Amino acid sequence: MTNIELQDRITTLIEFGNSLYDNLTYDEPYSIGFIKDGSFVGFKTLSLSFIKNLYGENHLYFKEFEEAANGTYKFNVDESLSILSSIKFEIENGWLYNLKQLVTAELFSDFLEMSKYLLEEGYKDAAAVMIGSTLEEQLRQLSINNSIEISSIRDGKEIPKKANLLNAELYKANIYNSLTNKSITSWLDLRNNAAHGHYNVYSRDEVNLMYQGVVNFISTI
Repeated sequence: MTNIELQDRITTLIEFGNSLYDNLTYDEPYSIGFIKDGSFVGFKTLSLSFIKNLYGENHLYFKEFEEAANGTYKFNVDESLSILSSIKFEIENGWLYNLKQLVTAELFSDFLEMSKYLLEEGYKDAAAVMIGSTLEEQLRQLSINNSIEISSIRDGKEIPKKANLLNAELYKANIYNSLTNKSITSWLDLRNNAAHGHYNVYSRDEVNLMYQGVVNFISTI
């Protein structure tokens, strides 16, 4: 999901939350307003689903929202909307993707270190597959960060785009130049040969060059 789509969804949730104020009921002149119908439950369910998909169940936002939305009083609506507003601020200012990029960078580093070890131990084929998988994930992250769809709809089903197509679309969007585009094409080709058991069509030296190229690509893009 792109940053723009996330902004649209969080805005819709906040608008839904604000509409709940119209459903407040006051039994007594000085009572705390509360919501009698099921509209708050719908708001709570949609919001928790969104936060869970975005951050996970262990994140502070998820836990705080669960606590804030444990009733149907006006102050529950107030607190719930306050949390959603904080999330909206993070999304709009790029904090969410900056955090995810840091985590992704650490994972990439671990995978590339493992690839290097495999290569040094003579396991060129396993190293090629791992380097290629890391490259594919980097292409997906780049696409997301640049509002390029990473999947398409076919016969009503969401189908992930192939790495070569993402490479072409990133190049078309001027994210990198023609030389990088061609290098990525060759690295993906080598990775596919390794994944399909065509071990004799490439050498250990070529995998080593692929490793160096992918490391440089990820660190400079």
